Amino acid sequence: MLNDVVPMTDKFLLAVNRDTQLSVTQQIFRGMRDAILKGTLKQGSRLSSWQDLAAQLGVSRGTVKRAYDLLRDENLVETKGRAGTWVSTALPVSPALQHPGPTEPAGLFYDFDVGPQYFQLGVPAYDEFPTKPWHTAWRRAIAAEATRPQIYPDPRGISSLRLEVAGYLATARGIRCHPDQVFITSGFAGALGIVLNAMEFRGQAAYVEEPGFPRTRQALEQSGITTIPVPVDRDGIGLPRSTGAARLAVVTPGQQAPLGMTLSSDRRSGLLRWAADADGWIIEDDYAGELQLSGHAAPSLASEDSDGRVFYIGSFSKTLSPGLRLGFLVVPPSLTARFGRFVGHLAPAGPVVAQRAVQNFMSGGHFLRHLRRMKTLYAERKSILVEALRQELHPAVRCEFEGALSVRLFLPSIANDVAIATSAQREGLGVLPISAWYQGRNPPQGLLLGVANVRARTVSAKCEMLARILAS
Repeated sequence: MLNDVVPMTDKFLLAVNRDTQLSVTQQIFRGMRDAILKGTLKQGSRLSSWQDLAAQLGVSRGTVKRAYDLLRDENLVETKGRAGTWVSTALPVSPALQHPGPTEPAGLFYDFDVGPQYFQLGVPAYDEFPTKPWHTAWRRAIAAEATRPQIYPDPRGISSLRLEVAGYLATARGIRCHPDQVFITSGFAGALGIVLNAMEFRGQAAYVEEPGFPRTRQALEQSGITTIPVPVDRDGIGLPRSTGAARLAVVTPGQQAPLGMTLSSDRRSGLLRWAADADGWIIEDDYAGELQLSGHAAPSLASEDSDGRVFYIGSFSKTLSPGLRLGFLVVPPSLTARFGRFVGHLAPAGPVVAQRAVQNFMSGGHFLRHLRRMKTLYAERKSILVEALRQELHPAVRCEFEGALSVRLFLPSIANDVAIATSAQREGLGVLPISAWYQGRNPPQGLLLGVANVRARTVSAKCEMLARILAS
């Protein structure tokens, strides 16, 4: 019979089975020894006290203490008196847990434990972040949470943050929505998952941009949706004349990812007309739409949706921090009850403290002020990056920089941009291969360079390093 389970770490659960001849002491000892040797219990991590573990497992304290003594006898743990018991730091690493190398498509992911890398896309300028008001927002959020009644929070997200988001969208993105239409999500990916599942799109087809964000395409396919690539040109995506193949389109109209153009007025009207006529739906990924660096930011597609056909998705990842894992979804008024039921059952909003911190930051006026400063900063950094690239790169490399928070380098067709990006990332240059953003055969070869964390004092050296990698 399984007596109880205690979480020793996020990845290790210790179980006690009383229907075996092996003593409980030996079960605890062997389970923890295996976890230590395999690296599941990391070197230098603190273990639960034997008193606490005994209470969790429902066994005597002496039983656990004897197991800990056995671990200490094999030099697997160290006892530090009142400081507790710790996994020894002088252990060999199990070959099974040594880094196996990349298992995802090369060039699409970075090391999640370090960074950001130079030229990395999708992250804000960490050196210019308004740390003081941000810390104040968090302190206030923690204090409020400490005194909040211990009840379940609204699965749609706390009402004060949804109200702030609705006000921000009305001001910055032209969207007039009620806070009940706003759902706080686990970033863009969380919002996308909510829409796909709540609307039961599995088994259907979706139009996607060609090129387009690879992880969006992969998410659709993992959700049982067939993706139909539609080429983009200087006016953005234009649906094919025969549009009966799909009733869903996923688009980035504000700044097309990765090419940066804004969807033209005629294309916007045509897309909305298609959705209304075909009983179709549009998922608008407002990819850094509020951070358009030249001229006035184009309004969101959702702001022009009079038929209730657009699901609008935004995120705080590129404006505040990817580590927040906070985004927001705006649904048509007719679907608020349906989505409310869905998130209540399967996808409630994340930690209240993080939500409240963001709400404090927004209500204090810091968010819009921060966005205004970042637009100026990113425009300056893009300018110095383009100038440095022009001085360092071979004429055969074509540089495009209009729109978006990136610079695109297009290489000769014989190049292998995935291999080049992989080599560059090993040198700390977080470039991405353009070919991975295409679904069709024989995609263009090129690199994507983010501008957010470019520095005037280092940009020349980094571009020289990139030029050397391209020439090798």
